[in-house]
Amino acid sequence: MLTVFWGSVLGIVYAYFGYPLVLYLLSRVKSREVRKDARYLPKVTLITTVHNEMKRIGIKINNSLELDYPSDKLELIFASDFSNDGTDDEVLKYADKGFRLVRPDKRGGKEYAQKCAIAEATGDIIVFTDVATMLEKDGIRKIVSNFADPTVGSVSSEDRFIDNNGKVSGEGAYVRYEMWLRALETQVNSVVGLSGSFFAAKKEVCQDWPVNIPSDFNTLLNSIKKGFRGISDPQSLGIYTNIKDESKEFQRKVRTITRGISAFIVSISLLNPVKYGFFSWQLFSHKLMRWLVPWFMLLAFSSNLLLAIRRRFFRVVLVLHVLFYILAAAGPKLAKYSNLFKIPYFFVSANRAIMVAWMKYIKGERFVTWTPSER
Repeated sequence: MLTVFWGSVLGIVYAYFGYPLVLYLLSRVKSREVRKDARYLPKVTLITTVHNEMKRIGIKINNSLELDYPSDKLELIFASDFSNDGTDDEVLKYADKGFRLVRPDKRGGKEYAQKCAIAEATGDIIVFTDVATMLEKDGIRKIVSNFADPTVGSVSSEDRFIDNNGKVSGEGAYVRYEMWLRALETQVNSVVGLSGSFFAAKKEVCQDWPVNIPSDFNTLLNSIKKGFRGISDPQSLGIYTNIKDESKEFQRKVRTITRGISAFIVSISLLNPVKYGFFSWQLFSHKLMRWLVPWFMLLAFSSNLLLAIRRRFFRVVLVLHVLFYILAAAGPKLAKYSNLFKIPYFFVSANRAIMVAWMKYIKGERFVTWTPSER
């Protein structure tokens, strides 16, 4: 039981603190600078995937029209996943402004719509975004400038997660942690994931496009397979608002993680350090270890209960253990006193979503189609 307890605790600590610490120490002695060039202006295709987005499509169209990039080098495609609420007609109204509508022959999900759009794209760089994400005026210029570096195959934006009042939402601390971790990964080697709301890739990276696993994770993995790396650009921002219904946010996490596990299993060969070197350790540490944390939590609590029967030290630990979960349960109510109370809540909620995702993956659920979240 001692081995189980301390092994589980070490697993949790390594996933959230050990891996970043090793990266930080490596960044002091190893740095892969991204050779950006603002003068690099290749042909770009911006693909926005939509499904029944009539309420928000106008805002996204206006945001796209305001983008500062040479018009003769920017192709604007809306990939409609078989919308039936008038979204497609609204896009077609702006055909004279350069917008193209790609409508697949069936509702096959986000990735299927993207795949159909990629087949018609003429850009050397493909930029992906969604309706809920607003881009800065020079957002395309900023994210594309990274491809002046020949080692870069894909680029992730950084998230700016705000509430309806324009303030950083409850998960701000967690999002900042993830962005900090991506910055370290970029500096040392490669990121292990991209922000699905706004990312870009060389067209050659987008050729192998499965329709049943998340496109952002698959794009990163394809970059590695083709000898490139993925990076995070702190100047490229994807700005989006919080989901109004927290229960739907939990469901979104479960769906995203389930699909991420699917992509990981399909590409498990990337864990081979002989072929993929340093990235194999990153993939193991950032993804697999993170997805094992809820099981470590379960083992740590169970073994703590048994150890507390005979050892006073573990009785004290058990009291602290229980207090942590009480704080997690009361987090939303205590947040009015300090946002620090939200940390246990979000930690437990995130790992509960991972556990549910594992169960759904084992059952064979893959979540190919999606319904846009209300924000």
